[in-house]
Amino acid sequence: MDLKTLCEINAPAGNEGEIRKAIVERAKEFCDDVKIDRMGNVICHKKGTNPDAPHVAIAAHMDEVGFIIRGYTEDGMLKFSPIGGIDPRVIVSKWVLVNGETKGVIGAKAIHLQSKADREKLLDYDSLYIDIGAKDKAEAEKLAPLASYVSFISSYEEIGDGFILAKALDDRVGCYNMLRLLEDSYPCDVSFAFTVQEEVGLRGSMGAAFGIDADIAIILEGTACNDLGDVKERFHVCTPGEGVAVSFMDLSTIADKELFHAMLSIASENNIKAQVKRSVTGGNDAAAFQRAKEGCRTVVLSVPCRYIHSPSSMCKKSDVDAQYELSSAFLKQYK
Repeated sequence: MDLKTLCEINAPAGNEGEIRKAIVERAKEFCDDVKIDRMGNVICHKKGTNPDAPHVAIAAHMDEVGFIIRGYTEDGMLKFSPIGGIDPRVIVSKWVLVNGETKGVIGAKAIHLQSKADREKLLDYDSLYIDIGAKDKAEAEKLAPLASYVSFISSYEEIGDGFILAKALDDRVGCYNMLRLLEDSYPCDVSFAFTVQEEVGLRGSMGAAFGIDADIAIILEGTACNDLGDVKERFHVCTPGEGVAVSFMDLSTIADKELFHAMLSIASENNIKAQVKRSVTGGNDAAAFQRAKEGCRTVVLSVPCRYIHSPSSMCKKSDVDAQYELSSAFLKQYK
């Protein structure tokens, strides 16, 4: 399954059914042990050939950021809330799909009608609405019932010098590479966890990590870059085209020191492009795996993504491949 197909599936956190179905169908082509747990995570297990090797979990989240309908105006506009962290400044005038079938656009007061105070104030979600062309509140309620999920309408494009432009690169890049990894066999036991609801607090991975009970967990992610404009180089998080980003720490996890250095060494030995993520920011499913049961050694491998959590994220195809290559090389070392 290609990355384009995965990115263009709509699956905001809590509504992962379509992406889960696609992943299960593909995973069953290469793995006989594919299960869906109570939270909706997809867990695939492959038995290794070396009984002395550790049990390794590889995890990536299926969900993406999106919105949910929470009310209406009398003239038929939809009021909504974000699912996950989305800056309201990046969403005005963007096309969206409501409930999987109704198109709309995110609107705000026109610039011509704004007061000086309005223009100086940061837009918040109470100031925004989704316009689906409904004639009144009754029609809006019929077309978009309360709790309807909303996704960005955004196509996958390959542009410029090896860049990919798409929604949901966070974390369809990880899902894509896990499906590639599933095609191979390894010396160690490997459990592949395609998790749900990461964007709203690691909710799926908490159960997945407890059930898998691995010795080591490798989290495949997308991460912010902060490499553009007048940002000084020392504040860059990572750089597209410089390879997969290996994290030493974020706001919820400190990487296992041995695993961190092992990843960089394996990358160097195998001529795989890798870089160190140079900022202690964000969080991901590593936190759940690190804290499960008696604990788990964790490390995070991320693809640098510009404009993350927006309808138009960008990453380098070469970095996506580097994430796959480093993960594969790590798993194959346990001979």
